[in-house]
This record gives sequence, C-alpha cells and structure tokens, in this order.
Amino acid sequence: MNQSSPDCLCVGIIVADHVCEPVEHVPDPGELVLTRQMDLTIGGCASNVAVDLVKLGITAAVAGKIGDDVFGRYVREALEAAGVGCEQIVESATQDTSGTFVINSQGEDRRFIHCIGANGEFTGKEVSADQVRRCRVLYLGGYLLIDAMAAKNVAALFEVARAADVVTVLDVVIPRQADYWPMLEPVLPLTDVFLPNDDESHLITGLDDPLAQAERFRQAGAGTVVVTCGNGGAVLAGDGERLKAGRYPVEFVDGTGSGDAFTAGYIYGRINGHDSRGCLRYGSALGASCVRSTGATTGVFTAAELREFVESHELNITPA
Repeated sequence: MNQSSPDCLCVGIIVADHVCEPVEHVPDPGELVLTRQMDLTIGGCASNVAVDLVKLGITAAVAGKIGDDVFGRYVREALEAAGVGCEQIVESATQDTSGTFVINSQGEDRRFIHCIGANGEFTGKEVSADQVRRCRVLYLGGYLLIDAMAAKNVAALFEVARAADVVTVLDVVIPRQADYWPMLEPVLPLTDVFLPNDDESHLITGLDDPLAQAERFRQAGAGTVVVTCGNGGAVLAGDGERLKAGRYPVEFVDGTGSGDAFTAGYIYGRINGHDSRGCLRYGSALGASCVRSTGATTGVFTAAELREFVESHELNITPA
C-alpha cells in the first residue's frame, strides 16, 4: 500500500483488547467463571476502522499513540501484519499502551473495563496538514474520551481537510454523563459524516428518539448524521433525506467493534461512490459480519464477501 497517501487516514485511539467468549454470567465477588477462549486482539476506533478498511481493499493508515511495552509491540505488529500504515503511530515515554477488558456474558450486552494509557497523551497535533491533504477520507475516532484531543485541535485538522476536499468522518466514545457540547460545537460544522450510536447520542442530547438525536446534530452543523441503534438498525439524516435501516440477521457472538465495522463499511460505500442507501447497506453488512466472532476485527468480511452478502441479502430501508 502507499502508506504516505492512504485512502483513509484513521486518527484517534489505539487499544489492546482482551476479549473473552461469552460466559454464563458475570462473576459474583470471589467467584471464578470459565470461558472457552480469551483473546488478545487489536482494539480502539482508529485501529479497528483501519484494519477493516484494508480487508475491503481500501488503503489505510493509523495516527495515534502507544506505549513502549509488550502490548504496544503487539498492536504495531498486528496492524503492520494486517497491511495498515503505522508510520504515524508514536510511542509514549511515560504511559503504557491503552487496554480494554471486554466481558461478554450470555444474553447481555458486553461490559468494558478501560485504561486510557498512552491515548491520553495524544493531542491530534501529531498529524500534519500535509498528511491530511494526502488522504481521501480523514476519520477521527474516540473523540470525547481523551481530554488532550481538544476541540481546537480536531477543528484545525478538519479545517485542513475541508479546504482540501477531504471527507471528514467523526466518531465518539463517551465514558460518563457530562456536557459534551463545548467539544462538539466547533467540530460538527466541519464534519461531513457523524456516526454516534443511540446511547452516546442520548448522553449528549438528552433525547430518546434516534431520529430526533440525528436532527439535533444536524442543527449543530453536521453534514450527514448516522445514529446506529444495535438491534434496532440505524437512522440517517442528511440533506433532503431521512432514512431508517433495519439490520441483517446473523448469529451473535460478540459485539466488540461492530460500530467501527459499520463505520468502515459506510466509508467503503462513500469512497466507491454509493448513495446514502448503499452506504447504509455496506455499513450494516460489515457491522453484522463483525459480531459473528470474538474480537473487534477478526470476523469482518473481505470486499468480495461484503459485496456478495449485500447482493444476496435484503436490508429494509424506508423513509424516516
């Protein structure tokens, strides 16, 4: 791949995930519960989206921060093995690589225990204007999780992208209830595609209806807003269109990374010139492929598998 001029530059959080296959229940204090398998996998929005895009034949590079430790070495080696450009990954001299324990319990949503680690030092200033101008899509993932990634820094990157006709895609990770509007208001008017889930959108807007959430983000200046809703599918609000998409039925094992896979599928559709309905189909299909196995990227379709799946399965998309 051309690492200096990737199709998509993925900026943001890089994580080493520790993921268990579903357990019968979450352990009580002092209890030992067995799982059939526990994996160390790539995690973090920027890493996940980049790996998924490379699987789809889209060149991608990651810009972020890791520690000088065994998990940082694992992440870098795994990304390089996947074909992701890693030249813009920097090492912290003081912090370990970010990590997440992903606990899957049968019949319940997954639980996360997260250490921010080296991601907490990443400001976004590490990415140069020239690097932004050389890509087709600038994706920034994990926004709102890291205080150092300030709104002014993200807005500056997106301003460079906007001036160079580079598509800007924004995703968030929200750890707690707080007022996030001061972080979003400078950035959303520079965002071409905003992709939160409905839980995140509720925490930000206080609204329960996903379409109302999307409309609120549109009012704040975002171009196209896609709110993903898990089993409820997704809603899209853009210029002159409001759409509601269902979901593709697949066997569920682990939801880790499914939102990032949706984002990668949506970007794939956008890069290949598809309209909003086509992008929703590709995003929904790639997200569905992700949940079939443990890990954020392990089960994700290749480009050929994605196209075959979309062509052979119907996704219900209606005006919202």
